[in-house]
Amino acid sequence: MGFISKSILKVAGWKALYTVKEPLDNFIIIVAPHTSSWDFVLGRLTMSALNLHGKFLIKKEWFRFPFSTLLRWSGGVPVDRKKGSNSIKPIVELFNSSHNFCLVITPEGTRKYTKNWKRGYYFIANAAKVPIVLSYIDYKEKVCCISDVLHTTGNYEEDFKIIEDFYRGRTARHPERYNLS
Repeated sequence: MGFISKSILKVAGWKALYTVKEPLDNFIIIVAPHTSSWDFVLGRLTMSALNLHGKFLIKKEWFRFPFSTLLRWSGGVPVDRKKGSNSIKPIVELFNSSHNFCLVITPEGTRKYTKNWKRGYYFIANAAKVPIVLSYIDYKEKVCCISDVLHTTGNYEEDFKIIEDFYRGRTARHPERYNLS
């Protein structure tokens, strides 16, 4: 499947890069900018091309027939967004009971313009004591890159400065929907 995904990306003019320099067991990949449904397609192709098996959170309302089977097969994990902070506990438990568990999260939480990024990815990583891997999709460069590792300190504001610097200058499919904050 990886060869097919690499071939599709190449034909479309895209590159999948993995530049992480340390071995990882359980980790969270955050991906931004996220302004289009095509981000999901490019992300899944990239994960497959790089032979990474990641799970992703998606609102539980999508887990209805006929989508539920496809979503689970492709790595979907249902999340009840109405529960707020209580929704991180089962995810932290997944990390604590797993080996080689990778969770992919778009911190913007939507493809639309949003004033502030969600912080759940950070609190999950901090509570589960797993690193955050910074990843981007850049439509100008036609690159999907899984890159830098951030070990949380517990100080969100300070850690977010690092995250913000990493994502500054990335080109979204719909730049008017991308807000880095």
